[in-house]
Amino acid sequence: MPDPTAALSPAQRATLDAYVGELARVNRRVNLVARGATPGDLARHVRHCLEIAARPFPGGAVVVDWGTGGGLPALPLAVAFPDVRFVAVDAVGKKTEAVRLFARRLGVENVEVWNGRAEAYDGPAPHYAVSRATAPLADLWAWFDRVRAPLSAPPEAWAPGLVCLKGGDLTAEINGLQDAFPSTSVDVQEVEGAGWDDKALVHVV
Repeated sequence: MPDPTAALSPAQRATLDAYVGELARVNRRVNLVARGATPGDLARHVRHCLEIAARPFPGGAVVVDWGTGGGLPALPLAVAFPDVRFVAVDAVGKKTEAVRLFARRLGVENVEVWNGRAEAYDGPAPHYAVSRATAPLADLWAWFDRVRAPLSAPPEAWAPGLVCLKGGDLTAEINGLQDAFPSTSVDVQEVEGAGWDDKALVHVV
């Protein structure tokens, strides 16, 4: 898989570096990522999230991030795709307030925040959902499928659906998804060269 950071401009890279600094500062008092994570660890988290940028989202699309935590992957993706609208969803108010703060300080205007449980989401209807280590595939798909909006995407873009980062043996999760939603199809690609063992990029349509 090609390096997803290769297409970023110097300004985008600077914004992501600033995000790592903000995340490190706030993480000391609000548990957004693992306690004690160093700036180097956080930079790796951002780099991991950008694996989703291996293919584009169409301009004007709405992408919902289930369980955004400290803004991962919504904020890095919003920096990478400034013409796409991202909605960062989390049930923990301190986390959504942190994401709102980060977006304001970084000048990232295409991120909005929705505080509440994913199954109750009633924000902008998404064309895509993204997630990083949040919930089983069947849950992620159910939350998305309930509120999704149709979109015709160009062939080079992700087909509308769920794009998420997962780790470990996914056999049981995929079986659970397809038992609950037999019409879904799943594509799994290994994530290589990001310093994350046994990680995969999963696309469900």
